[in-house]
Amino acid sequence: MSFNMIDFIEKKRDGGRHTKAEFDELIRGVMDGSVPDYQTAAWLMAVYFRGLDGGELTHYTDALAKSGETYSYPPEMRVVDKHSTGGVGDKTTLVLLPLAAACGAHVSKLSGPGLGFTGGTVDKLESIPGMRMHLEPDEFISQMKKIGCAISGHSRLLAPAEGKFYALRDVTATVSMVQLIAASIVSKKLVGGASGFVFDVKYGSGAFMDTEDKARELARELVALSKKFDRKSVAAITSMEQPLGEWVGNAAEVCEAIEVLSGRGPADTRELCAALCGLMLEVAGIAKDREEGAELAKKALDDGRALAKFGEVITAQGGDAEVLRRPLEILPRAKKIFEIKSDADGVLSELRARPVGEALRALGGGRMKLDDKIDHAAAIRLKAKTGDAVRKGGTVMELHYNDEAKLAEALKYLDGCWKVSETAEKPKLIADYIY
Repeated sequence: MSFNMIDFIEKKRDGGRHTKAEFDELIRGVMDGSVPDYQTAAWLMAVYFRGLDGGELTHYTDALAKSGETYSYPPEMRVVDKHSTGGVGDKTTLVLLPLAAACGAHVSKLSGPGLGFTGGTVDKLESIPGMRMHLEPDEFISQMKKIGCAISGHSRLLAPAEGKFYALRDVTATVSMVQLIAASIVSKKLVGGASGFVFDVKYGSGAFMDTEDKARELARELVALSKKFDRKSVAAITSMEQPLGEWVGNAAEVCEAIEVLSGRGPADTRELCAALCGLMLEVAGIAKDREEGAELAKKALDDGRALAKFGEVITAQGGDAEVLRRPLEILPRAKKIFEIKSDADGVLSELRARPVGEALRALGGGRMKLDDKIDHAAAIRLKAKTGDAVRKGGTVMELHYNDEAKLAEALKYLDGCWKVSETAEKPKLIADYIY
């Protein structure tokens, strides 16, 4: 009997339950074009209101993952993958890829470009001259076996159905449903071939989930769904109320990552990277728990192993590894700097992340559409973070830019995004862990 999409939509509209076979037929129809977009959109809205039970969510995720090619590795490689839900100044992947590999894990990382106010790892690494961020499957797997880690942009051959569903969710107001988010993320993790996942689920003004409770809900769904596929997984719930680190911008974040990999860098970036690497080493079975893993990570940052591994990644993917020694000479830098100064003495009590991300995009460091050209040199430097003392006339932020018109637009976003008070506490970086 042929697949009837109208019956399929009606079943979910009326609160019914779909079978695995029906999900397989749905994905097949979406991929061959026999199911039109308007019917898929109608089903997504029915799911938004009716939900999917645990079995349905597993079947749907599995069908998305199997819609294209997949990577696979022998179990003894202990491959682990890390996913962040996105944020402003979130350069953790740049550090974690070589750091976890330097500690003995194998790290398979498929990343996307930035869109909206959040930065993309692909864009950041492409600021390194010669860096190839789109590896063929055989190249990716060969590099994994040779140096223990590889990073590439998502291939259209991997979970292609997920891309089609995401595009429709984006224009049908169904992006925010937790189950659909989880299916989207986990399906893409499954095709990467890792046996364990670490999720960095962010909350706050610069995150997709604006509250800790929403982030916790998504974290629980991600971990539970991953375990249905026999993947070890854990989630960290982390704050994105303010940007991470000192720099926001593509080339600038590569430079900050190099600082952290050299045993230096901003305290919050180092702390979060060590904690997340600790989870990766725990999931990979290299450390007995996240605390031991974090200590192993700190040692690899301080003794040079992590930086050396980053050099191996850059060289393997065609980049100029001299960037590790001369980042300010090799990475693109903006020609002009504009300073934003405090008009009072006190303590920085608020620094909202999203306006900073929007300002960077306005400077040219982000994109409104996937085909927009990025200015890799555009950057924002945070001279003070929440809880830091500031003086009247002291610089709070620096905007590094090339275009005066874009500067004027960026400044509109930053007006009112920070506040100075008499007192303020430094915010908590990691709220919780979900196993």
